Amino acid sequence: MLIINNAIVADVLEMSDCIRVQEEAFKKLPTGGAIHRPRIDMYMPAEREDGYFRWGTMEGANDGFFAIRMKSDVMYWPEDQSGNWTEEKYCREPGTYCGIVLLINTNNGEPLAFINDGHIQHMRVGGGAGIGVKYLSREDSHVVGMLGSGGMARTFLEAFACVRNIQQCKIYSPTPEHREEYAEEMNEKMDFEVIAVDTPREAVNGCDILSTCTDSMVPVYDPDWIKAGMHVTNLGRREISDAVIEKFDVVIRQGTAGLQMKQTERFQAERGLSPAAFIGGTIEEMKRIPQKNPNPGFGGDDPEFNDRGQGGDKPDFAALIADPSLGRTSREQVTFYRNVGNQGLQFSSVGGHVYKTCIERQLGKEIPTDWFLQDIRD
Repeated sequence: MLIINNAIVADVLEMSDCIRVQEEAFKKLPTGGAIHRPRIDMYMPAEREDGYFRWGTMEGANDGFFAIRMKSDVMYWPEDQSGNWTEEKYCREPGTYCGIVLLINTNNGEPLAFINDGHIQHMRVGGGAGIGVKYLSREDSHVVGMLGSGGMARTFLEAFACVRNIQQCKIYSPTPEHREEYAEEMNEKMDFEVIAVDTPREAVNGCDILSTCTDSMVPVYDPDWIKAGMHVTNLGRREISDAVIEKFDVVIRQGTAGLQMKQTERFQAERGLSPAAFIGGTIEEMKRIPQKNPNPGFGGDDPEFNDRGQGGDKPDFAALIADPSLGRTSREQVTFYRNVGNQGLQFSSVGGHVYKTCIERQLGKEIPTDWFLQDIRD
């Protein structure tokens, strides 16, 4: 059994492979060649008076690999002067995090690897956005408008460049230092121009591909900024307003994101940033977790958990493969790829590729598999 850390993942995982293995796995969903279970979280009160412990998992299986991604965080939700909240987290102490992918052989049940999830997380989300660009953007898309400058914004741009001849990216972040750092770093990494701009509208104007990679709880651009022929993708549901959604001529979901269960006092949708969560603690303690957002955005909460609301009836990627007419059919159409869903399958497909590459290159720390086997039947 292998222990594979983030540094090794970064060494062996290329974005082109990340896109390829996810695309292949998504295509197998309709025939049962792949399967996944959407994310579910569990909350219990933490020691800090404004926080909660959150345990989050998602699962998937394909091509001989099963993966469960597990996250252990202490959460808290500071508010700004306008009453808008953001989600902050840590494990043990601020600045440290705990996320693990357990990989298992589906042919004999043998545990294969523990993989740090940090780099895979950024890569699999960016790779998903790249799939959307590959199938829905115009082939001559050259200019990217990027709103947000974090780790996901880096892998999104890398993925776009894998599937289109990108020639320029305009990056906006409300923090000037962050957008300047992004531009400097990505200019060195990519073979095209990356420019930091002073307003979100400057980033959007004239772009072919518009990408939002923020943790904003409110829409980050106006519907009037959307122009004919654009392709749009996202990171968070609440970055996009209902008025923007009305501008989309073609909408494709990556896959199913929400669990179909009725809500109760202890099982709720859209608390904090959790799509679905079991919540412990007293009623008073539960008030620490922000309530449902009144503007949930595309794929927001739904009382029956039918893929979490608006857009749940739109075709997914597998349907697009079966019927390409569901995608872009003219240059003027505005297309949108909802880059959410199939998360567990992303970890099994990408994690399986990382594991196979580590075996080939003899990377990772080996530990005895027998440590995890026993002679007591449950």
